[in-house]
Amino acid sequence: MYRSVSVRRESWPLQGVFRISRGARTESHVIVVEIAGDDVDGLGECFPYARYGETLDSVVAQIESVAGEIANGMDREGLLSALPPGAARNAIDCALWDFEAKKTGKRAWELAGLPEPEPVTTVYTLGVDEPEAMGAKAKENASRPVLKLKMTGDGKDLERVTLIHENAPNAKLVVDANEGWTVEQYNEYAPKFARLGVTMIEQPLPAGKDEGLKGLDRVVPVCADESCHDSKTLDELVGKYDMINIKLDKTGGLTEALKLRDRALAMGFEVMVGCMVGTSLAMAPGVVVAQGAAVVDLDGPLLLAKDRDPGLVFNGSIIQPPEFGLWG
Repeated sequence: MYRSVSVRRESWPLQGVFRISRGARTESHVIVVEIAGDDVDGLGECFPYARYGETLDSVVAQIESVAGEIANGMDREGLLSALPPGAARNAIDCALWDFEAKKTGKRAWELAGLPEPEPVTTVYTLGVDEPEAMGAKAKENASRPVLKLKMTGDGKDLERVTLIHENAPNAKLVVDANEGWTVEQYNEYAPKFARLGVTMIEQPLPAGKDEGLKGLDRVVPVCADESCHDSKTLDELVGKYDMINIKLDKTGGLTEALKLRDRALAMGFEVMVGCMVGTSLAMAPGVVVAQGAAVVDLDGPLLLAKDRDPGLVFNGSIIQPPEFGLWG
């Protein structure tokens, strides 16, 4: 039986302004859940996302609504029924994994019946900006093996990718349209992007309005982000997407993320593992899911002015598996 469940809000400054098509931020506001026992504490972090109707207040309220049940012993499987997919369930679920790992002395992947994780190579994300500014940022990061580019659909995206490729010619590129394109824009951009080193396009059309992806000539593979939340959403993606982006803040934790990964692979989807802008505490469970993923996007700590201590160890774009003192 657990002793207590507490929740706190934290703000982590970013290195600069980070922009996507829906807005900009200069700091990351996260929520941390702590499950405290007699001798160990388990931690989990989440990022409430307005795109899914989440606020800091609403997520805290969700967590507090089940805190008593968690304190009285609700397990991870019970949590799947108690809360819907989303940030609140993610923070609690990851805290439960961390608590059990520390209580048993086993790593989270051992508890999940998985082999010890190996290092993974993450993309480095360039927030959307004017083409010249994104080109300059690409030059600063030209040694990174994979760059992820935020796009807007404002008519400048081809210029952005062209300048980025010119300034980082050896980097593979993945493009995230953040629901900002039309079918016509995909058809126009995809062949040109393929020649500029783009290997995947993420969520070109708005979720719920992506039927136009069926039957398209896939010059560049298409990945579902906002259209994919948990394993129950996979059936609707067949014929539209080639890949899915697993984010723990969407799945509602590591428990469902592992189920989503296994089912997606069985259905023939490739897997990307992504993140919101958070600290190493939020990324650590993602490293477990990211084993064997086609694309890994766990660069949140690289965008922060500072990270937790201890945090994940980054060697350039290579992430080492989490140490026991951080999580799991």
